[in-house]
Amino acid sequence: MTRIAAVHGVLAPHRRTQSEITDMVARTCLPKGTDRRVLDRLHHSAKVRSRHMTLPLERYAELDGFGAANDVFIAAATDLGAQAVRGALHTAGLTAADVDLLIFTSVTGIATPSIDARLVGRLGLRPDVKRLPLFGLGCAGGAAGLARMHDYLLGRPDQVAVLLSVELCSLTFQRDDSSMANLVATGLFGDGAAAVVARGANHQVRPDETACPTIVDTRSHLYPDTGRVMGWDIKDSGFQVVLDPRVPDVVRRYLADDVEGFLGDHGIKPKDVTAWVCHPGGPKVLEAVTEALDLPADALDVTWSHLADVGNLSSSSVLHVLRDTLAQRRPPPGTPGVLLAMGPGFACELVLLRW
Repeated sequence: MTRIAAVHGVLAPHRRTQSEITDMVARTCLPKGTDRRVLDRLHHSAKVRSRHMTLPLERYAELDGFGAANDVFIAAATDLGAQAVRGALHTAGLTAADVDLLIFTSVTGIATPSIDARLVGRLGLRPDVKRLPLFGLGCAGGAAGLARMHDYLLGRPDQVAVLLSVELCSLTFQRDDSSMANLVATGLFGDGAAAVVARGANHQVRPDETACPTIVDTRSHLYPDTGRVMGWDIKDSGFQVVLDPRVPDVVRRYLADDVEGFLGDHGIKPKDVTAWVCHPGGPKVLEAVTEALDLPADALDVTWSHLADVGNLSSSSVLHVLRDTLAQRRPPPGTPGVLLAMGPGFACELVLLRW
């Protein structure tokens, strides 16, 4: 089994309250003179207290198109990504030269050479390091990245892999767009990054890592006829969010069968799971997850806390929730855990953990 050696999360530099961000969105997204009560209601119902932004709030009105926003993404993602990987390697007691595979996932900007390539020299990674940039997985990217890292280490159990997620969601907010989807997104998403270091089964484990979880198995499920439930429409202005209000209904329809079937293959029932590491898709999505899986009222407390403190960081969020679970609510050794996230496709990614 793949052992998770370290998880390190970082946040964009500018922390702002939800009300401050709502005021900025009202200025940049609503036509002059528009009644903002719908915007205020949507942002309040997101249950987010504060978020971290890549730029000072006044700078967002100056981004005059996709190119300007993407240039900021490349510079900021490289900086945040370097911080996240350095922190994770330090925690794991490893150096950059120990890394055999670097996976990078993001859905909020594009770059060629990709961000992972730009980090090789900056971090001192070996020139023969294998790289795997992933794009388009959205909020599911953190879970899917863990799954693909596990696949790799199953075949190379003596090696070390790093997963890096960087999501700068604020750079995708659309100016002069008062659509419901944009107003919801501007009330929910924030900016941050996370890195995970994992060792293959034959790689030497430090004594203090025996309490870290192992990855037992993974599963992906792409749901039929859900291509317009979540994603981007690519416009001259950048990434215009596609966000269908049916997302919670899709969760209720499919998730329980997915999770029960996945766990059942390992002789586990949902009631045996001691930690649910769930992506914070938003209040209605978390309520749907709790209902579909018949979870105890406090099962997703770590996720709810993350949502309130920093919002939804897209693919980075589930990795922050994993870090916080390890720090604040570590399950009993030997018990099963489930890490789960959903994203464009519409798809679900499940990772079975053993604490």
